[in-house]
Amino acid sequence: MDCVMKLASERAVVFFTLSSCCMCHTVTRLFCDLGVNALVHELDQDPRGKEMERALLKLLGRGPPVPVVFIGGKLVGGTNKIMSLHLGGELLPMLKNAGALWL
Repeated sequence: MDCVMKLASERAVVFFTLSSCCMCHTVTRLFCDLGVNALVHELDQDPRGKEMERALLKLLGRGPPVPVVFIGGKLVGGTNKIMSLHLGGELLPMLKNAGALWL
């Protein structure tokens, strides 16, 4: 858990993903299209990936454990939460407040 939280605070926006996950790709693409330079940790490419995946599952309290997005070092959630925030107009202000966007 400490490892996940340390990694989550390394940049304004941090994702935990799996390289083969289409929802992970969708969320990553959304942030890229918004101009956000996020730090992406692909759990299936990391030797500690399974351990981090278990920690993320504990944080979320449900599955699937990816994608998981942290903004400003705080857990925001997965695909549903990110898309809801984006469609509701709340994602961009959140990204601005975290220093991830300069609009």
